[in-house]
Amino acid sequence: MPQSGSQTRLARQAHRDSQLGQAHASARRWPAAGQAFGRAARLQPHDAVYALNHARALHAQGHELEAGLEARRSFELNPGQLAARDFAVDCLQRAQRHADVVEMLRSVGPSSDRDWAHHTLLGNALLHLQRTTEAVSALLDAVARRPEHAPLHYNLGQAFADLNLNQEAAQCYGTALLLGMGKFELSALGKACLSARMACAWGEAETDLDRLHAAASALQAESHVPTAPFAHAVLGDDRAAQLLVARSLSNFLAQDVRPLPAVRSDWQPGARMLRIGYVSCDFHAHATAMLMAEMLEHHDHSKVEISLYSHGAPDGSPMRDRIEAACHRFIDVRSLSDQQVAERIRADGIDLLVDLKGHTRDNRLRVFAYRPAPVQASFLGFPGSTGAGFIDYLIGDPVVTPLEHAADYSEKLAQMPTCYQPNDRLRSLGEAPTRASQGLPAEALVLCSFNHPYKISPAVFDSWCRLLQKLPQAVLWLLESSPQALANLRAEATRRGVDPARLVGAQWLPAAPHLTRLQLADLFLDTWPCNAHTTASDALWAGVPVITVLGETFAARVCASLLQAVGLPELVSRDVADYEATVIDLAADAARRQSLRDRLIDARQQSPLFNAARSARDIEALYFRMALRHTEHLPPEHLPSQH
Repeated sequence: MPQSGSQTRLARQAHRDSQLGQAHASARRWPAAGQAFGRAARLQPHDAVYALNHARALHAQGHELEAGLEARRSFELNPGQLAARDFAVDCLQRAQRHADVVEMLRSVGPSSDRDWAHHTLLGNALLHLQRTTEAVSALLDAVARRPEHAPLHYNLGQAFADLNLNQEAAQCYGTALLLGMGKFELSALGKACLSARMACAWGEAETDLDRLHAAASALQAESHVPTAPFAHAVLGDDRAAQLLVARSLSNFLAQDVRPLPAVRSDWQPGARMLRIGYVSCDFHAHATAMLMAEMLEHHDHSKVEISLYSHGAPDGSPMRDRIEAACHRFIDVRSLSDQQVAERIRADGIDLLVDLKGHTRDNRLRVFAYRPAPVQASFLGFPGSTGAGFIDYLIGDPVVTPLEHAADYSEKLAQMPTCYQPNDRLRSLGEAPTRASQGLPAEALVLCSFNHPYKISPAVFDSWCRLLQKLPQAVLWLLESSPQALANLRAEATRRGVDPARLVGAQWLPAAPHLTRLQLADLFLDTWPCNAHTTASDALWAGVPVITVLGETFAARVCASLLQAVGLPELVSRDVADYEATVIDLAADAARRQSLRDRLIDARQQSPLFNAARSARDIEALYFRMALRHTEHLPPEHLPSQH
């Protein structure tokens, strides 16, 4: 049908606006380009090319959500335009709109039977939404269409890991590595090692671990490739290598970030409240929230104003309600891009911003790369350096982060006077159940370790089996967070001459009943080079003595810090031989075990470890010291503990 005169004029004007937009885009005048492309797209709303050009200009200005929605419109106008689809997915994912990606892909469908990219994009979006079973199905469809594509196997590995199928995850990561992961090799290798360790499927995994450590040591300070810092933090004992790995990933995350204009805080002591922001996705029934809850409640709200920026879904738990009630403002930023979160934090006038995730799953560390706050710190969630030049301070204590280790941290060390880890004295602790109800022999010496299986190395298990051989009356009570792990550990026990029936599994339970059953244990055996962290303070709260080995990294020194703070430094061992001797001595001395238990029961009310009000005052004092240096135009510096 011929166009009317009016339609022709509109088409010509849209063409002129599009040409003007192209000229502005060539000169990188993106706001002007966006206005011109936007006019063209409005004049010709059914033109997919105009819509895509408008989307690209919006993206160049950092408007990820608007760009994603406009690119989606372009794709829906012309489903054969796969560049629009891919661009829409990229922008919507940056804007944390993964549900929109799923809806778009399922509404249009694959372009052909061989369209592996469609299934890949769908699977990745479903992974972000934690719809993991659906993600596996989509990714398997993609692998069937392009089995030689390494990233597909990598993503499938992530999905299997989320389903706690860790041996399958390790195999997928291994396949990805064989096919070649390019700059993502260190990330894939780290996740392969972590998945194999989660299943306690040691074998070749220990050789992979050697490869991982060697590759980490070869990194340079300026490296900017994706890595797996969490794997290095919990599986290794080399602080310098851990810093290189973390720095490389932080460099990678920040490489396309343009920081917000620098701003100075106008806070002065006594003039107004210090505005503190905490960023996390774990403000629900999660270990981080469980540790922090009472400390947040004890913040001095006449001196500090607390804002929580949550990028995690609510779980409807009492803990979520408690956390929300403990702050001045609770801001849900799940639907905002990293830049938008940073802009919101800047608009809120936050003086000091605290990251509670570090390099752990689902972090938003990239928000901090925009420098939304004048002072930025890392706390609690990640046991090591972020390696990020945009994080000023790491909050530790004299045990986990002694000043003599400072060279292996990119941040300045800010030390709490006792232990960096806050605790909640309001945790319920009911009457212990019977041992029979937990599958434990009534008269046995119960040695427990409720750490995740990835912390159990062959060397740790060798030590435990030596103890079981010397203590025939003992059983080893382990968290059955992975059925694969317990089965493999029982096979490893058999190979070491230990009856596998002496390994007793404990199903996962919510925090309250877990703490209650913990009271049945006689001793808690720690792991290395990654200690029990929250799990150790749970054991101490339940009255169970913890025996540890003091290591070289943050992750390997947490238990020593907890034991110092709770008044039991004699349970910190110099080495593995000392550790085993301590366990043997305590096994033979019921009276001493009872004395230690009594001291721990008294510590619930008397120890600084379980004094959340004191933790709040101590961390506020650190925050004031950080902010005061900024106010006085001084750079960040190490802040030793002040007793």
